[in-house]
Amino acid sequence: MSKPNIVICLGDDHSWHDIGCYGSKDAKTPNIDRIARKGMRFTHAFTATAMCAPTRSQLYTGLYPVRNGAYPNHSFVYPNVKSIPHYFADLGYRTALAGKTHIGPRESFPFEYLPGDVKSIEKWINDVGQNPFFLIFASNNPHAPHPKRPEGSPFDPEKIWLPPYLVDTPETRELYADYLYHITLLDHEIGSILDVIEKRGHEDNTLFIYTSEQGSGFPFSKWTCYDAGLHVAFVARWPGVIKSGSVTHAMIQYVDVVPTLIEAAGGIPPKELDGRSFLKVLKGEKDEHNNVAYGVHTTRGIINGTYCYPIRSIRTCTHKLILNLNYKATFTCIITRETPDGYGRMWASWLKKAERDPEAEKRVRMFQHRPPIEFYNLTSDQWEINNTASLPENDELIKSLRKRLEDWMKKQGDLGIETEMRAFERQGKRPNML
Repeated sequence: MSKPNIVICLGDDHSWHDIGCYGSKDAKTPNIDRIARKGMRFTHAFTATAMCAPTRSQLYTGLYPVRNGAYPNHSFVYPNVKSIPHYFADLGYRTALAGKTHIGPRESFPFEYLPGDVKSIEKWINDVGQNPFFLIFASNNPHAPHPKRPEGSPFDPEKIWLPPYLVDTPETRELYADYLYHITLLDHEIGSILDVIEKRGHEDNTLFIYTSEQGSGFPFSKWTCYDAGLHVAFVARWPGVIKSGSVTHAMIQYVDVVPTLIEAAGGIPPKELDGRSFLKVLKGEKDEHNNVAYGVHTTRGIINGTYCYPIRSIRTCTHKLILNLNYKATFTCIITRETPDGYGRMWASWLKKAERDPEAEKRVRMFQHRPPIEFYNLTSDQWEINNTASLPENDELIKSLRKRLEDWMKKQGDLGIETEMRAFERQGKRPNML
């Protein structure tokens, strides 16, 4: 069998649950749903960091954020870190990245860089000729700010479903409706890429993946280690290899993607990568992979971020442990700025509702004032609303998971607060530049 072409389409701040094939009744995603219908849908796929630069760097390198160096947002990997273009050049591939970049330095990511439009992508595919190609299309949708949806859009703020971790206010609903509209724009883009692949006769020999990057910019999603931020959509189509309409519960992380694709292309994944190939899962030969997924969040250096608020997590299929390493500080991010529009206007509506509504007050307080340990039973509490860390029956499992998490941190060279305080070094900033 010839080497497959590989295409990854990447969303931008797109929550996994806001896709039709993942159960959304509101999101209009016929093209993403088509990939799932003709391929495989993963129910347990995760990024290790719910921020753009760290997520993309781990996806393209196969290394976790602290180890590759790009653990704060807007940061860079260490010199000499290798990525997809290095590994796939050795396998005879042309590699291109079209659209959003948010990675660096360029020496570590020597893609052929393309504009994000379909004409440029189609021209590049034509120029590749008979060589196998690896294309990443990185959209800017549905990343905020969300321009107002047009009149007549199908998203009625009063009728849409809101995830339970959000405070239900008119401002939240308006913003969520605009976000859903931009998911539709994203889906149109993916449909255009699918059309180009099919038009050029590459469909039968292309491994086509859509993945959502990380959770949306709403509270308890991006900039956190909750599942709403770290859990990602991941659907893959590969005619003749992946069974149509299949679903797997195998747990994968973004660091597993590079070694998987290297093996799919006939190569041998380097041993120094953090991830492991799940090619056998794609082929339907296995339905298990990892038994835990790790999370790491660096608040220092983000817009309106707390000076130091490191978060670490470990997740099994049934439970999540979160450590807030500087829990006495107040958590802040771009959401908590009380600006007259966008997230700021929404946050102001949360604060106002919290004055009279105990549940809203609880959510506001939990977003900014978290305990040192959070522990969630994901079987009964999917949205991580009820922290059960204080229950005695959870002591042994918390102890076991904490040790495993701390052992992983040591292997990664992660010193927690000390690592957080070095964030500006990885961003190329001095403290007085913020």
